[in-house]
Amino acid sequence: MKQLQKPELIDTLFNHSAEGIIVVDVKGNIRLANSAIARMLNYSTSELESLNVDDLVPDMVRSKHRQHRNDFHKHSNTRTMGMGIDLFARKNGGELLPVEISLSPMEVNGEKFIMSFIIDITLRKQIEQSVLDKQKELERVAAALIATNEELEKKVSDRTKVLQEAIRELEKSRNELSEALEKEKDLNDLKSRFISMASHEFRTPLTTILSSASLISEYNTNESLDKRIKHINRIKSSVNNLNDILSDFLSISKLEEGKVHAEYRNFDLTELVDEVVLDMQINARSGQKIKYEHKGDVAVYLDSKLIKNILINLINNAIKFTGENKSIYIRTRCDSYTISFEIQDEGMGISEDDQKHLFERFYRGKNAFNIQGTWTWTAHRGKLR
Repeated sequence: MKQLQKPELIDTLFNHSAEGIIVVDVKGNIRLANSAIARMLNYSTSELESLNVDDLVPDMVRSKHRQHRNDFHKHSNTRTMGMGIDLFARKNGGELLPVEISLSPMEVNGEKFIMSFIIDITLRKQIEQSVLDKQKELERVAAALIATNEELEKKVSDRTKVLQEAIRELEKSRNELSEALEKEKDLNDLKSRFISMASHEFRTPLTTILSSASLISEYNTNESLDKRIKHINRIKSSVNNLNDILSDFLSISKLEEGKVHAEYRNFDLTELVDEVVLDMQINARSGQKIKYEHKGDVAVYLDSKLIKNILINLINNAIKFTGENKSIYIRTRCDSYTISFEIQDEGMGISEDDQKHLFERFYRGKNAFNIQGTWTWTAHRGKLR
């Protein structure tokens, strides 16, 4: 079999290629053209090889094409022309042919050339145009469907207005009923918590009365007269405290308003706290110690009754939830603007779930977690907060 020679192969590929091929020099003169490009542009190969490549460019872009051609020679590399734009070749007679062009630089015997591969994309453009026409038709149909749908939606909306209004009325009635039931539930919870808290508040003075009454019976000699008088006074004080608690808790208007009116007076803060500590130490568990320290002024202008009830409540809780042989710390501090009370225990503390209920009336925590807790209450000097 005869072996095909390389020049012969190149010539065969050049002349029988389905793609149009032209070779131009640096000045744009067409030096070679194959039969495929000649058929595309209605020229003979000899006619094409007598033209400049600019003659094949549409008139409106010819000046720019010259500049692009010069730039390509300066920075030549193989690439496809017209990425993202439409390219056209000017046929013999002036008709424009849509094309796709690839450029490849080459050099022969020291002379630079550009080889252009040209594809007729007329059929592709026709298909693209057909697709665009179909798309526009679909858009028109879609617009008509949307208009029809909007009209139907309007009719449905109009017909459902009466139903929506009825639903709103039903929802309003349901909400009113739910609110009424919730208020009733809250009232029942408040009553339950009130009973529990009242029982809790009464227990401390009653315990003091019981313990003092028991001790009085042991001091039956004349030498014990001072101790008997001391315990009698403690009983009287606890009874007065019970009366004060009853006056506050059984006032329905105060419960509904959620406040108690303060009655201010001047008194020694440390004396009041010492008195409360003395009363509460009797209720302490085995080995429990109540330790008190104060910083700053001692003279204050507050409601001593409210302060005493608050301290009794907090200290009693500290005693209740602190184990034996543990300490309870009370710290008070006065400065020019504030008076602060801090009761710290070594007990269970307040569970995270119960902390959100700290400022609800008559709420008692479940004390579910074994953590150390600190209670702090603060008042502006001469004014409760």
